[in-house]
Amino acid sequence: MDNCQIPNIPSVYWMAISNNDSSFDNKFYYGVKTTKIFCRPSCKSRIPNKNNVYIFKEAQSALEFGFRPCKRCQPDNLLLPNEEWIKLICDWINENFQDDMTLNSLSETFHSSQFHLQRTFNKVKGESPLSYLKKIRLTTAADKLKNTDYPIQVISSEVGFQNSAYFSTAFKKHYNVAPKNYRKQFR
Repeated sequence: MDNCQIPNIPSVYWMAISNNDSSFDNKFYYGVKTTKIFCRPSCKSRIPNKNNVYIFKEAQSALEFGFRPCKRCQPDNLLLPNEEWIKLICDWINENFQDDMTLNSLSETFHSSQFHLQRTFNKVKGESPLSYLKKIRLTTAADKLKNTDYPIQVISSEVGFQNSAYFSTAFKKHYNVAPKNYRKQFR
């Protein structure tokens, strides 16, 4: 653990990250535990939550701790294979599907342009990130409809749909039955 500093980030390092200071490149790297991606201090990606940041002296140390190189800043010219990158994104979507999520927020979180993320996700998964997200939400909703007595509006909200009418339309389109009737099939 001596190549990784976790809880107390030196203020000069945090300032370098916050200001995208390239003069600190190759002096340290930072990883974000929620995305498992590591960057150079000069990375132009969204500034992470300080509580989620790990500091590494070397890129190799970040790799050893299970972090993957950023697609945007390519620390030490390392590239994360597309399949691994998309798996990280899918894992993150699976854990956070109930949160408000857009292509823009995903591209910010995973240090990419929207176009590159959309194109690469489509190439690897055969669908867009947002259709993958919707599928996760609908599958979770179907499980809740089968196994709980929660009102449909509550389930809709819990799985990340902001509008229950849109949820009902999307559910019916995906399962060919309205949520209420889907639930009746399992009672």
